[in-house]
Amino acid sequence: MNSSLQRLITRLFTLLYVLTLSACAQMPAGSIAQEKPGASTGNPPATEAKVAAAPGKAASPEAAVSPHEAESEAAANLPKLELTPQLLYRLLLAEIAATRGDLSVAVGAYQELAKSTRDPRVAKRAAEIALYARQPDAALDAARIWVEADPESMQAQQMLAGLLLGAQRPDEAEVHLAKLLALDSGGSPAANPERLGEALLRIGRLLARYPDKAVVLRLIDQLTSPYTSPYENIAEAHFARAQAAAGAKNDVRALAEIERARTLRPDWEQAVLFKAQLQQRVSSTLAMETLQNFLAAHPKAQEVRMVYARSLIGEKRYEDARREFDKLLAENPDNGEVIYSVALLSLQLNDLAPAEKYFKQLLELGFGDLNPPRYYLGQIAESNKKYPEALQWYRAVTPSAQYLPAQARAAGLLAQLGRLDEGRQLLHQAAVNNPNYADALLITESQLLNNADRVADAYALLDRQLATQPDQPELLYESALLAEKLGKMDVTERNLRKLIRLKPDNAHAYNALGYSFADHGQHLDEAGQLIDKALELAPSDPFIMDSKGWLLYRRGDLSGAIDILSKALALRADPEIAAHLGEVQWVAGRHDEAKKTWDDAAKASPANGALAAAIKKFSP
Repeated sequence: MNSSLQRLITRLFTLLYVLTLSACAQMPAGSIAQEKPGASTGNPPATEAKVAAAPGKAASPEAAVSPHEAESEAAANLPKLELTPQLLYRLLLAEIAATRGDLSVAVGAYQELAKSTRDPRVAKRAAEIALYARQPDAALDAARIWVEADPESMQAQQMLAGLLLGAQRPDEAEVHLAKLLALDSGGSPAANPERLGEALLRIGRLLARYPDKAVVLRLIDQLTSPYTSPYENIAEAHFARAQAAAGAKNDVRALAEIERARTLRPDWEQAVLFKAQLQQRVSSTLAMETLQNFLAAHPKAQEVRMVYARSLIGEKRYEDARREFDKLLAENPDNGEVIYSVALLSLQLNDLAPAEKYFKQLLELGFGDLNPPRYYLGQIAESNKKYPEALQWYRAVTPSAQYLPAQARAAGLLAQLGRLDEGRQLLHQAAVNNPNYADALLITESQLLNNADRVADAYALLDRQLATQPDQPELLYESALLAEKLGKMDVTERNLRKLIRLKPDNAHAYNALGYSFADHGQHLDEAGQLIDKALELAPSDPFIMDSKGWLLYRRGDLSGAIDILSKALALRADPEIAAHLGEVQWVAGRHDEAKKTWDDAAKASPANGALAAAIKKFSP
């Protein structure tokens, strides 16, 4: 191709880029190859300005090359084209159609251009536009042309392999995955073992998205076979095989492969973490032993220590976990993730002074979301009876997962200090500032009134709101519970049945109605059906288990009631569950057990009314 034609093509692509820049959101070169067919970002992908841009770098107006640069960087395999008026017209037609959102015209025009020019730049653009237009078959055709025109392009090989996998054609994809692996490893695996290892892991991650895990395992086995022989044994090849085997639910094979990887790279943290992950499926003790043994030999392995420390928390070995986190903190005094973990652990252990110190350090560092530290600092200040400080921290929480709990605690604290009206006003103002939270804040206000023994006011508050939002699920549920306290069983039943119709998968609605019937000794057969349905939806919910136990008690099955109530209390040390369990134990003649159940619960919740009533009833 002569230099003047090359310069004209370069100017054309630069012009098209500038023309589409204002209308098209620029996408980094290479990113399209990793999009699923049909993924939409809101605008068609912008044409790259730099014709021979490096893979993975985004085009920009400043990246537009001069004629001399374009001439020097022109690939040797570019076709010899004559820039005829017809070719220019078709290019402009395709780009203008894409800019205007007429994707069917753009795809068709670029498909024809790719076929007629065999230019890899045009084929790439055709594939990108087809993907954006959710036309995977057209994208596949264009990607084939792109690979044929530029077989050394990693981006082209990856796109074609991904499209073939998406089309359920893994055998065809394997050829291009093998080519991609060769290109990614630098073409000389023996000379670049580190680069080859990274390439093998990337292939594994690419195939992990494919749904048929048995096919993935077969492909990985074939692609890695040259690198698992006695002559060339690469740890990453065995790691990729281990991951694929685990995905195919062949844990025995996975463990064998990860052990081979660890033998080849004994200090590889990623491998030991994966082995522990596999062992966790069978035995948490075995997994923790693996991590502990690795740390004994590699005490500087910080990622492994972090996982080990978190595993200790999962086993409720809090002091051991704190020792591990202290070691991490000594090595990483400004690591926000470590500081956050230590702060939470200190809070869990009720060691408030270090928890406060570390949460404040997180705020100074500006690490991550600042709302959790603010919320926890409020709790710490409240525990230390520093009420003005606690209120200040709670009010500093902005809309987030902590926002509603912070507002509730702030309002509850004000009520506890005898400033109920001020607490209600705080909730009203929060609803004005953040209307999306209005219903939840109204329910919080009703709970505030309920806790102040103003049940009728709490019910009236929700009932007024229900008049304007008769199908609001949370309002129906909360008003039903308050109605029961007021003896309005007809309202309770009506609201909960309506909630079940609106939300047939709401386990708590079934449970509330079933418990209400059981507690009043009414409709016990239906109560059993409702509670069983709730358990079917949420089998490990301790409050639903409590309802089941209470129903069994009402039916006279004391042994069955004690069994399930004991399990519920083990899951959740709730004073009302303890009140129920103690009552059943007492009626069953197990008075010492009942007293212990009540005494333990009273130490944790001395002001709970239901617990106090049960103790007074049977042990005056």
